[in-house]
Amino acid sequence: MVGNLSLVGYGLATIGPAIAVGLIFAAYINGVARQPESGKLLQPIAILGFALAEALAIFGLVLFFL
Repeated sequence: MVGNLSLVGYGLATIGPAIAVGLIFAAYINGVARQPESGKLLQPIAILGFALAEALAIFGLVLFFL
């Protein structure tokens, strides 16, 4: 029963990073659409945000196995 409850907790915990990734890339696309010359400036920032958001999901996965 504990493993099943952890799996539900991990599933709920992945909702936050999924929303964050969507918001990050939506902001990136909006920024590039408004100013196409800023694409090279915004791309590393978007990738960094994506990595940080995905780190939360990976952290939740590790906690699931503990």
